Amino acid sequence: MPKWYSDNGEIVSCTEKIKVMAENMTELYQAAQDAFEDALLMGCSETQLREYLQRLVAGVENPYRQD
Repeated sequence: MPKWYSDNGEIVSCTEKIKVMAENMTELYQAAQDAFEDALLMGCSETQLREYLQRLVAGVENPYRQD
């Protein structure tokens, strides 16, 4: 797992926050892996799947942004 940083460059050091991040990233990876494998078994293009997953991640919105 990577070290997590705030927008101002400080390391997120709270043990509980790091634990939650690790759990969330593991769950996210497993969900993506399962969907990827299912799509491959259904005959979908690996290249298209990878491109779609990249667009999916790029499209995640920050509801906490202060404009």
